[in-house]
Amino acid sequence: MAMLQENPGDQKLRYMLAMEQRNGDDIEKSLQTFRSLMEDETPYVPAFLMAGQELAKNGRTEDARSTYTAGIEAAVRQGNEHAAGEMTQFRAELG
Repeated sequence: MAMLQENPGDQKLRYMLAMEQRNGDDIEKSLQTFRSLMEDETPYVPAFLMAGQELAKNGRTEDARSTYTAGIEAAVRQGNEHAAGEMTQFRAELG
């Protein structure tokens, strides 16, 4: 992605890259890209949701649970109650 080379800090472009990696079945690379978004100074909340879903889909339930928990906390800090609610539901579905 040439645009990402020009602006490597762009969260939306990095998220699109993670989604492309995920769709291309490069799960570990996708999780690594999502993780970098989650570790930004201002975490990118959608990354927590998608990483959690990917982890759950691959049987990594505890990792998914902790990712959702961190995502809920980030969403609440950013005032994103909708995302916090979604991740709360997904976390509850993990059992």
